[in-house]
Amino acid sequence: MTPKNTRALTLFAGLLLTAPLALLARPDGAAAAATVSTLPNAPTADQATAAKLVYGLLSDSRYAYRPRALDDALSADMYKRYLEALDPNKQFFTAADIGRFDAFKTKLDDAIKSGDLTPAYSIFATYRQRVDERVAYARGLLKQNGNFDFSGSERYDYDRKEAPWVGDTAALDALWKQSVRNDWLRLKLAGKKSDDIAKTLDKRYANMGKSIGELKGEDVFQTFVNSYANAIDPHTDYLTPKSADNFNMTMSLSLDGIGAQLQKQDDVVAIREVIPGGPAARSNLVKPGDRIVGVGQGDSGQMEDVIGWRIDDVVAKIRGPKGSKVRLDVIPAEAGQDSKPNRIVLVRDKVRLEEQAAKSEIIDIPAAGDGPAKRIGVIKLPGFYQDFEGRRKNANDYASATRDVAKLLVKLRADKVDGVVLDLRNNGGGSLNEAIELTGLFIDRGPVVQVREAGGRVSVESDSDTGIAWEGPLAVLINRGSASASEIFAGAIQDYGRGLVIGETTFGKGTVQNMLDLDRWPANEGARFGQLKLTIAQFFRVSGGSTQNKGVVPDLAFPVSVDATEYGESTYDNALPWTKIASVQHTSYGNFAPLLPKLEGLHTARIAGDKEFQWWSQDVAQFREERAKKWISLNEADRRAERDREDTKRKQRQEERKTLGLALDPLADDANDDGLASSERDIVKDAAREKLADKRPDPLLRESASILADAVRLLNADRQLSAQVLPTATRPGHWAD
Repeated sequence: MTPKNTRALTLFAGLLLTAPLALLARPDGAAAAATVSTLPNAPTADQATAAKLVYGLLSDSRYAYRPRALDDALSADMYKRYLEALDPNKQFFTAADIGRFDAFKTKLDDAIKSGDLTPAYSIFATYRQRVDERVAYARGLLKQNGNFDFSGSERYDYDRKEAPWVGDTAALDALWKQSVRNDWLRLKLAGKKSDDIAKTLDKRYANMGKSIGELKGEDVFQTFVNSYANAIDPHTDYLTPKSADNFNMTMSLSLDGIGAQLQKQDDVVAIREVIPGGPAARSNLVKPGDRIVGVGQGDSGQMEDVIGWRIDDVVAKIRGPKGSKVRLDVIPAEAGQDSKPNRIVLVRDKVRLEEQAAKSEIIDIPAAGDGPAKRIGVIKLPGFYQDFEGRRKNANDYASATRDVAKLLVKLRADKVDGVVLDLRNNGGGSLNEAIELTGLFIDRGPVVQVREAGGRVSVESDSDTGIAWEGPLAVLINRGSASASEIFAGAIQDYGRGLVIGETTFGKGTVQNMLDLDRWPANEGARFGQLKLTIAQFFRVSGGSTQNKGVVPDLAFPVSVDATEYGESTYDNALPWTKIASVQHTSYGNFAPLLPKLEGLHTARIAGDKEFQWWSQDVAQFREERAKKWISLNEADRRAERDREDTKRKQRQEERKTLGLALDPLADDANDDGLASSERDIVKDAAREKLADKRPDPLLRESASILADAVRLLNADRQLSAQVLPTATRPGHWAD
């Protein structure tokens, strides 16, 4: 139930989310180097069968919520999406290439039905050839060794999604020259010398070519079949067996492995972070920055040299059943690459990914006027995770967002907080069941969401547990990245009048997906055909409205950071439209309408003197202005002046924080663009910087806590207002009884 999004190309040992080809092909992205594999000219027999099974589910059955006939019209749609997946920025293919590919435009439907996917592989073969050509051209430009003119008025147009395909190779050369110049200028502004810049970029472009060369047939197959799946609707996806395993691990928030976050650096996989409590951490034998160059299974399995391997292949070797042994050849971070490695033995175990689990903190809100100081508990929930397999086995320790939040609520109650803010910003969703059960922590039984299936049947999913884990003041903080299960929860809290919803309008994903194992029909013993994440229903709020396209609109709004035309369900050309069904009877704990004007007034007055909030608003406005341009100047003087302005602004803000006694920004001295890709940075320092980013001032969270504190003070001080807003409450400080 999560919307599509991109994520850093760093992987936990035993965990991989497959990156689209377009990500691997970006010239500014971190690319992994590996031995070049040979792509087959035709799919395997299993892939041909999998394609036919996907067709049966998406176009020739009643499983799909909105099936589409696989005909020439859908073939043309698939064709467009496949090209976008390979070359979204139109920087590899020429108009002549597209002219040749057009012969396949109305034949991809036949390819899926027959299992003969030769057109997909043919297009990809040209794509790989064009990437090699672009890499060669870019590396050739570097031989000028900095002989670039940055004094003119030229610019680099970095967003070409809506641009036409360029006419020929010469036009591509012109585009790539601007891209290389921009890469060079970024490093130059960061203080790098010409020789170092040339070496850095040459390695970057070479690695980009290797990353495409290492792609396997299964990668191409998944990308192509997803051009079909995504043509049905934005959230239907095909996953290969490997990708399906990793998706399930992500949802379960646990894996069987050594407990180390890995990252590719040049030709070697290095440890980015050691996960507390895991086998690697308990051993005290490895640390961040160490490089893994060999992997062996058990006590005597052959040691395999993994230098140059794809990171997911290395991860697959390290991952294994709980209790089994893995031997690793490790070169310490401080040693040279040619140093003799240390051989260590680790016993694999189940590792809980605590960094992605719910966490809590307390924000102290000072007294205001006659109102006393308040303590507001905050629970940050990054996803609606659940270990489905663990739950089926009735395990007592299975990962569950609801179980974790319930434990945190017990702790916050013991800490005597006056209210709770549930932070769902950038929470892309997850388990529908978790959304229902989490809502149940704050209401005493009742409907949570309505689900309409493909045939039109509507069922009501309810919380059936008596009792409320937290009956006190509640606020839900959302933004444009809050989607799916987050929207179910926020919508239910709003419909019940159970709490305040604060922030930005949400993503707008109002559909339900289910994982279908394609091996269930042939009844295979092993995983061969992959899985289909299929849209099977649409959900509606208990008030009858859908969150589809429109999202959840907050009671109190913050400035919009991302426009709805740039991100969200409304940006998909084949998203389901908004609609409404009948409401279902549900409890009304409160009606915050009479309170909102007072809260808005206090909020407006407070942020007028809140430096951090003002700075955030300014940065958002600047970001949106820059994003709307879709180009960047290649004039060195202009770029240097812009950098200096940002540097001055950052330092001035830090000095103001010191003067005002505000919490300092831990990244204030390290915010300049270094021009490097993630794989080019010092892995230990980069990981530490990432940790510090979580400790930066968060004016939106603090203001949300202040708004909730305002609500508590106003309602506690004014019985008449409280009776209007909370008609069922029997005691001060109780918003649900």
